Amino acid sequence: MDASGQPEHAVLADLLSLTDTALSAAETFFASARQAVSDLVVVDGRAKGALVEQHQTAVHGLAWFATYVEGLRQMREWAGRLQAEGRFDTLEQLMLQAAFGEYLSQLSGGIALSQLEIVRPNDLGIPDDAHHALISNDGVRTLMANGNTDAVRLQIAAFIEDEHFGAPALSDETLDMIRDQFRRFAEEQVLPFAHEWHLKDELIPMDVVNQMSELGVFGLTVPEEFGGLGLGKMAMCVVTEELSRAYIGVGSLGTRSEIAAELIRLGGTDAQKETYLPKIASGELLPTAVFTEPGTGSDLASLKTRATLEGDEYTVTGNKTWITHAARTDMMTLLARTNADVPGYKGLSMLLVEKPRGTDEDPFPKDGMTGGEIEVLGYRGMKEYELGFDGMKVPAEQLLGGEEGQGFKQLMATFESARIQTAARAVGVAQNAMELGLQYAKDRIQFGKPIFKFPRVHGKLAWMAVETMIARQLTYFSGREKDSDRRCDIEAGMAKLLGARVAWANADGALQIHGGNGYALEYPISRVLCDARILNVFEGAAEIQAQVIARGLLEGRN
Repeated sequence: MDASGQPEHAVLADLLSLTDTALSAAETFFASARQAVSDLVVVDGRAKGALVEQHQTAVHGLAWFATYVEGLRQMREWAGRLQAEGRFDTLEQLMLQAAFGEYLSQLSGGIALSQLEIVRPNDLGIPDDAHHALISNDGVRTLMANGNTDAVRLQIAAFIEDEHFGAPALSDETLDMIRDQFRRFAEEQVLPFAHEWHLKDELIPMDVVNQMSELGVFGLTVPEEFGGLGLGKMAMCVVTEELSRAYIGVGSLGTRSEIAAELIRLGGTDAQKETYLPKIASGELLPTAVFTEPGTGSDLASLKTRATLEGDEYTVTGNKTWITHAARTDMMTLLARTNADVPGYKGLSMLLVEKPRGTDEDPFPKDGMTGGEIEVLGYRGMKEYELGFDGMKVPAEQLLGGEEGQGFKQLMATFESARIQTAARAVGVAQNAMELGLQYAKDRIQFGKPIFKFPRVHGKLAWMAVETMIARQLTYFSGREKDSDRRCDIEAGMAKLLGARVAWANADGALQIHGGNGYALEYPISRVLCDARILNVFEGAAEIQAQVIARGLLEGRN
């Protein structure tokens, strides 16, 4: 403490040089980790399935080690941009320092795969000399000892108490304007009403959907020639984050439009593009994604729904589940097996199935189609459904791209964008959870003072702010990579993997700050906790993300 009783300045001298040195050491450490895991599972340049399964903890651990190192790299890039703009201020310095201090410590000592599992360097087979080289590096040692201390978190807390959460460093005036515009919309039209929609399990009102259409939400990334705004994935990240901060249901409305537009833009015929892209962009046509089946989950190769060509029509028979916003939409992007004689992925095709928009009284007014609602804890506002198809007719011209057997390939082409968008949803939810916890901590008086003044409380919130920024910068990085037309399945997977965990950790921590009140339905944090939990499951569960990331790294795909 100084003479006034305030904590001494906690920013380390030569911080950027320290982080450069530490990052280089972390990258070398990760290279050792990758080689160690490769020695376990790679044969002739390919990760062998049986070996990957046998050494699954090491393989998935490698994904997390990679995510942490990439997270640190992107935080250092973030700091560099802010410094170049003259905006690398005390809060941002403290956040960079805390991020390095904490993540380096976890790289050295163990990373939580989940609340039940911790993976440590020896679990990956990392040699002792590589581990020693990491922890003996001067920058690493300094940051591990002094990066994320009580004093650092106290100073971060002083900033966030005034609702300063760190500059996002978009470094783009257009993106800054988009962020401001959608924050205003979300705070005026969504945030005050979201909890009531959730408690009543209501669909998001159509007037809100229509306002989103007018703002261009559904056509953000659709090319201008087809009536969209022609913006990139970074704009999608910014919009999604702001909408999800208010309510994940609203932030997710654009997901189905993004998937459908991407499918059609990349894989559709000229006629399909001209017919559907303008309608998706304007919001005239609301699509839904119909992929998952009972018992399949991420194993799309085992899909059983059949689409049999009879003359100039397909006849669709089968069942789908976990279909979001199925009733109040106008078109289904439906993945089905068009060739029963071709096993696995190669027999799958994508159909663009038009349908009447359902009502409360008649949710599925299409011949050959039935459905029932799945009641869920959170992620409401669009509702989840099971669907049944019994002889549903689809014109042959609705086959995406006009060629059978391309469905899985077409879907895979959208996964990068979908996972980037999901990561942005997670960042928005994480931010909301943190803000709810902060407000409650400032308002709740115990033992004569706001509970925010207790170190374990403000320390939680300070770390929430830091890790939310790490997830944000990792998400922005994947968005920029996609906008640069570079393959980014690994980067998108990392962003989704970390973002989902941060959203859940923030929601769980914020509920703990609320105490018993957090368990009461009247408090919004109860909703946010339920909303956050699904992020680690859909769009590829954490285990699937880790598998994708690790195999890509081991096989040198990126």
